[in-house]
This record gives sequence, C-alpha cells and structure tokens, in this order.
Amino acid sequence: MKHHSKIRKLGRKRDQRKALYKTLMSSLVKYGKIETTEAKAKEIRPTTEKLVTKARTKTLANQRLLFKHLSKEAARKMINEIGSRYENKKGGYTRIIKLGPRRGDAAARAIIEFV
Repeated sequence: MKHHSKIRKLGRKRDQRKALYKTLMSSLVKYGKIETTEAKAKEIRPTTEKLVTKARTKTLANQRLLFKHLSKEAARKMINEIGSRYENKKGGYTRIIKLGPRRGDAAARAIIEFV
C-alpha cells in the first residue's frame, strides 16, 4: 500500500529524479522563473526555499551545500545575488502561478518564479 508517501516520483527512478530537480532548480536560479508542470514546481519549491535561506548566510558549509544541490554557475548566482536580495525576508521567496493545461497531453502547467 502507498500510505503516507509525501514524495512525488514523477515516473522516474531516484537518480533521474534527483538530476531533474537539480536542473530545474539551477534553471530557476539562472533565469528567475521557469515554466514547468505543476507537480514539478510544487516538488522543487521547498528545496529551493531552503537553499535561499542557506545562501543568506555566506558560510563555507552553506556554500558547499549550494554547490552540491545546484550547478556551479547557479550556485554562484545564488550566493552573490539572490541570497543578498532576500537577506531581510523571513521566507516565501518563490511563487507558483497556475496556467492552463498543456496542449499535447493536458498536463497542468505552472510558472515558478522568485518574488
């Protein structure tokens, strides 16, 4: 039975899912907003917000954690620009805007962006 399963598997195995999240979060940091499916946006939101909280304090351990979860250029941008932008904000760094269904397969689309 599938009780209390909080993770969305998105039809992928664990390593593929981790790679997908890494690229989605890196693209979000790099471009500021991305359009994806609603399930993927809801799945990367908590991790992205935790990474922004880590980027606010520029310790070596936090920088290494950011390099672990993001690409190199995205981690640098997170440390230098995004972390300093939200230094006085307590939380709620991202927003999800729901769009209509995708034309090909009717998947629910959403835009996730930084506030």
